[in-house]
Amino acid sequence: MAPGQVHNWHFEGEVDGYIINFSAAFFQSFLLRPTYLEDLPFFSGIVADAVIEVPADKQADITHLFEELIAENEQPRFLSADMIRTTLLKLFISAARLVSRQHSEPTYNYTLMRNFQKLIDKNFISLKLPKEYADLLFITPNHLNALCNVMLGMPAGEVIRRRIALEAKRLLINRELTIAQIAGELNFADNSYFTRFFKKQTGITPEEFRKNNP
Repeated sequence: MAPGQVHNWHFEGEVDGYIINFSAAFFQSFLLRPTYLEDLPFFSGIVADAVIEVPADKQADITHLFEELIAENEQPRFLSADMIRTTLLKLFISAARLVSRQHSEPTYNYTLMRNFQKLIDKNFISLKLPKEYADLLFITPNHLNALCNVMLGMPAGEVIRRRIALEAKRLLINRELTIAQIAGELNFADNSYFTRFFKKQTGITPEEFRKNNP
């Protein structure tokens, strides 16, 4: 999943697998190129890259890497953190090799989409309209909308709104701010406007979200 993505799972039947949670900061002192993780296709947030089907002949290798991570975490030794980092990188590279895009240079549209996502992360509080981002990318709003619809399955405005809603959820969960203060932090004109926006995005009010996530 892309960094910061709010998610949950609902499985049918018995499920067996692995989940790894880590922060970008975990690699910052380890990688000379700070955008290394961002350039991995499955961390882009693009729908087509979100799930990777591992071929049968590669499953044992991938599973072995997960088991190495578990063993290193459960029995820490000298330089365990670095061993975990290198094993994670090996896992990421192995998974990236299963994605067809890695056989060629990123396309213009792919690069454009990543730049749009980065601009949203930096400016979502102050810039809320697709036109404002299209101007920064030197393309038309129609081009940006078409790109988002093809690559993310939603228009550009919805991508922006989901990022704002994601930040609202984070702020609501930590409980350090009142709902009125959160509305101000996110640059909403007033608390009622923020409440309407949040309910339209999530189906519940900020108060109900906070109550459901104690």
